[in-house]
Amino acid sequence: MFSSSNAMHVNSCRYRPIVMFFSPSLLRGTLIKRYKRFLADVELEDGSIVTAHCPNTGAMTGCAEPGYTVYLSESDNPKRKLKYTWELAQTFEGDFIGINTHNANKLVAEALNNKVLSVFSDINHWKAEVTPPGGNSRFDFACGQDDTLEYVEVKSVTLARGNQGYFPDAVTARGAKHCLELAELSQQGISTCLLFCVQHTGVHSVQVARDIDPVYADAVNTAVASGVKFLAASCSIDEQKIVINQTLPVNV
Repeated sequence: MFSSSNAMHVNSCRYRPIVMFFSPSLLRGTLIKRYKRFLADVELEDGSIVTAHCPNTGAMTGCAEPGYTVYLSESDNPKRKLKYTWELAQTFEGDFIGINTHNANKLVAEALNNKVLSVFSDINHWKAEVTPPGGNSRFDFACGQDDTLEYVEVKSVTLARGNQGYFPDAVTARGAKHCLELAELSQQGISTCLLFCVQHTGVHSVQVARDIDPVYADAVNTAVASGVKFLAASCSIDEQKIVINQTLPVNV
């Protein structure tokens, strides 16, 4: 579970540095296997074998190799079916990967609060999970500067080939739909942005994985032609914390 060094308020923008800590500390183990998409067997350092929830619906290519060092959070909620959640993986090369895709929006929210990303430094209010007037989908954020709004959709990037990050890692009809709806808003003169939150410390830039999902790639091309901004932000990750720290180049 994450705890933040700053309280998060939806309508405030703060300037203090952010650190999102894992609290309590994560448990270290070795990945045995991931299976049925949402399950992973892990051998903990004490030799016990546990089954953890895997909060990632993607293919997780390169993220779930047997033998990887992994880090689990532990819940004391007796109503939970699985006590453990898989939060991080560490590759054989030493790169950290954020497995929990739900953390991407939390990281971006903290970055918006603290104006970590210069492209959003002028906003003075924001709201999460917003459906535009007449729209069909909720977007992750609506960021405002006075009376002007920009709709922002966040995607978590964990697929790496060398130092190049790719999205998506599996076919995503939902992702293509979001791109086309952002394009429609942009054509109406509304500011829109797709932000890749890169939870892989080995990634230095991001591009679209056309070979994995050509339909999504075509939707991105439509969005770019319509004026949708594409941005990427990298994360510093270790077994104690995750921090959004800088923007990365995006090739679309």
